[in-house]
Amino acid sequence: MADLKNKVVIITGARRGMGRTHALALAKTGAKVVVADISKEDCEKVVKEIEKNRGEAMAIKCDVSKKAEVDKMVQDTVKKWGKVDVLVNNAGICQFKPFLDLTEEDWQKTLDINLKGYFLCAQACAKEMVKQKYGVIVNIASIAMGQVGCGFNTLAHYSASKGGIVAMTETLAQELASYNIRINAVAPGAIETPMVDPLKQDKKTMAATLARIPLHRLGKPEEVSKLVLFLASDESSYMTGATVVVDGGWLSV
Repeated sequence: MADLKNKVVIITGARRGMGRTHALALAKTGAKVVVADISKEDCEKVVKEIEKNRGEAMAIKCDVSKKAEVDKMVQDTVKKWGKVDVLVNNAGICQFKPFLDLTEEDWQKTLDINLKGYFLCAQACAKEMVKQKYGVIVNIASIAMGQVGCGFNTLAHYSASKGGIVAMTETLAQELASYNIRINAVAPGAIETPMVDPLKQDKKTMAATLARIPLHRLGKPEEVSKLVLFLASDESSYMTGATVVVDGGWLSV
């Protein structure tokens, strides 16, 4: 069983959705968890959930698109617990909008959070991991990452960001392997989170989505968290540079 006892883990975008579930799951295995997101108040609620289960956590407000806030998040983590062992890059936004209607602002905001944010967090954490010659980074990508044989309407900006995450994951795996730092990506399909609410509001769109999935249902955040836990732990010690899909069979169709 994956064990993260006494490991220090930073999870971004952890106030709700999959990030929250990842935080709860990793804390249950003994990790000391930094719950980071744009609302400290919401993060504190997740911390209370973790502490209720006798886990250890702290809340940090962080906009991952801003380097100063990312650096402070890492500094505060090291100040409290002395190190950073694992980073789960999870913070992200998803805006459904036709390509011809996209504005430069739409594009830039998505890339700033979904891709630049991953870069800033990975770099800041890796600099600490290098010191201890150990570290793990798990990047949350998406099946909308390109090179998988299907596109995703109204998600040009989102898909571009997720494809960039996969490419960055593969490159960092090579650059940081000599420091015993492993980097892998997780590519979820349609998961039951606030991010898919727009799909659920349109019955025809939802029906078409379920028809595309061989398991004929949305995934549960906990089903993704199990994979994140595996990749974050030493159970996956010979894995780096990989992108693992958890999509109910979507890409097999």
